[in-house]
Amino acid sequence: MVSALYPGSFDPVTCGHLDLVERALPLFDHLTVAIAVNSNKESTFTADERVQMLQEVLPKDRRVSVITFRGLVVDFCRAKGIGAILRGVRTVSDFEYEYQMALTNRHLAPAIETVFVMPSVQYSYVSSSLIREVVRNGGDVSSFLPPPVERRLRERLCPAPPTS
Repeated sequence: MVSALYPGSFDPVTCGHLDLVERALPLFDHLTVAIAVNSNKESTFTADERVQMLQEVLPKDRRVSVITFRGLVVDFCRAKGIGAILRGVRTVSDFEYEYQMALTNRHLAPAIETVFVMPSVQYSYVSSSLIREVVRNGGDVSSFLPPPVERRLRERLCPAPPTS
């Protein structure tokens, strides 16, 4: 059985993330979507909120699971017997960063392979940070976020003013 780990912050989960999951399902027997918990990074949503959102919007498929983790991705993969790391590559700059990370991971854990998957064209420029900025400024992100995620993001970043 070939299983893969798809690590990321997923803050928030976008349609681009979901597109990558859909593209990965034919490639692997199991895909674990792993929310990296980094106490040094300020997140819009807590890890538990991100798990809840992912579970709500991911395909209902027994081959997909959601977890949180801390530490090195390769250490987590080794501990869980996961043989591949799934990474999305949208741009050349993404590739440069991901290539460095893949080579470092290969040095640390030669048995774990990194698999790069390109997103659909309509998501090739979408990032969670860009989405947050558009929402903060009142823009339309409905084509980039699942509806429940968009609703939660708007509530979090643009709370309604108190009524008097």
